[in-house]
Amino acid sequence: MIAEILGGLGIAGVATWAGLETMWPTLHAYGRSFIGLERGSPYLALTYDDGPNDPDTLKLMDVLARHEVRATFFVLGKFVRQKPEIVRALAAAGHAIGNHSWDHPRLIFASNAELRRQVDQTQAAIFDACGVTPTLFRPPYGGRRPGTLQAVHALGLEPVMWNVTCYDWKATSADRVFAHARRQIRGGDVILMHDGDQLRMGADRAHSVEATDRVIAQYKGKGYQFVTVPEMMKKQLAVSN
Repeated sequence: MIAEILGGLGIAGVATWAGLETMWPTLHAYGRSFIGLERGSPYLALTYDDGPNDPDTLKLMDVLARHEVRATFFVLGKFVRQKPEIVRALAAAGHAIGNHSWDHPRLIFASNAELRRQVDQTQAAIFDACGVTPTLFRPPYGGRRPGTLQAVHALGLEPVMWNVTCYDWKATSADRVFAHARRQIRGGDVILMHDGDQLRMGADRAHSVEATDRVIAQYKGKGYQFVTVPEMMKKQLAVSN
């Protein structure tokens, strides 16, 4: 993912520490965000970006329901407006819903006013769809700059990143997505996957759906428990207290 972003930016200086921090999910030079529990914890959180997406979000819900697992979906406002019934179904099934902006801009170039517009429009769309006001925000591409996370906190949202990247945002196979997950998972992880595509409704995410089925079966079999990000945050708070 980082290589794709750097290539898109085309700015030589982006390879500095500050430039990498804007995309690197586990670094905190610009402020802290939630990336999971202490490694080795028995909990895992599946998260999905860029939906709702018809039909693969619904297919993914079927897999999660069969395994009795709840996940966290970071949705785009523009797609919530198109398919509010999918967001209602997610909320009704007990999945957590987070804000992923309106149309997936590169926030490292956005003003705080634009960030507020992106967040507020998406919050309104989600509330209109299912009556939920999200408390979580995931910046598109993981991109952030000085002031971004402070602005997000000021809007009443907790930034959420990840520490397992499955690279399923591009055309790939379930085998490769599963291999990426298995190589990185150590316990206590926030796992990044995608049920949609930022550019269009109807994107093929069959590889993500199948890989999800395999990840859950593999790690449930090893004794791990799958939780939502808010549930994982509560466990972190309980440990710190």
